[in-house]
Amino acid sequence: MAEPTETRVAVYIDFDNIVISQYDNTHGRGTFIKEKARAAGGKTAERLEAADVNIGAILDFASSFGAVAISRAYADWAAPANTRYQKQLVERAVDLVQLFNTSGTKNGADIRLAIDVVEDLFRLPDVTHVVIVAGDSDYIPLAQRARRLGRTVIGIGVAGSTSAAFKNACDDFSYYGDLDESDTPDSPEPVAITPAEPEVVESTDPKRDARKLLVRALRARNDDVDGWVMASTLKSQMKRLDAAFDEKKAGYKSFTDFIKANSSLAELHEDGQNRRVRLKSR
Repeated sequence: MAEPTETRVAVYIDFDNIVISQYDNTHGRGTFIKEKARAAGGKTAERLEAADVNIGAILDFASSFGAVAISRAYADWAAPANTRYQKQLVERAVDLVQLFNTSGTKNGADIRLAIDVVEDLFRLPDVTHVVIVAGDSDYIPLAQRARRLGRTVIGIGVAGSTSAAFKNACDDFSYYGDLDESDTPDSPEPVAITPAEPEVVESTDPKRDARKLLVRALRARNDDVDGWVMASTLKSQMKRLDAAFDEKKAGYKSFTDFIKANSSLAELHEDGQNRRVRLKSR
């Protein structure tokens, strides 16, 4: 059972909103509808790839606020523009909520998402943070309601497609473009019929995997202006990103030894028993 003081996060993604906004931000306002990109046919398939949504960056950032208790993505998952992301989302343990597009443009995600958030907040009093990935002004009342219920509201939206009033309704707001700094973003894969038995891929280089996880955690977790984060907090963040992480499996006696061995990636500052870490300047 979680400690009463532990922060717990609920993440709600209006996925249609983010895909459309990212496409328009990359190719010009209104182009998603004008080019009928939802069907991902012809040249729009390539243009959708140029406007990829890095799901990992969003979820890593959300996890920096605490343990993720709920993560849901709302969209018409039959639409090819969204279908290409299904495998990634499922692998990151995100629940896919199906919304049928009855109007040809809007799928009603804001209504369903808002109902779920309010229901979850009354049902799960231990949820302390609500992350809304959208930007539509329709979410302003939801953000206000969640704050009145004593939750911290974090908003994530795409530049150029986010309501200023929605930003002001959140306790904390970040633009998606500021989160997407990963050197190895999650790229959508074409949807295909998967084999009946799941594939199990064992890591061949645990040291390399641990280094990559360290960088992801430091990019997601940034407590101070100068980028420093407590070593204990950093390790917790790495465990949130990959529950199987253990520095001993990678060949290090302690977490401090692990950080010191990767001084080319991270700086370590020790002051007695206090240890702080930050990403090395690039």
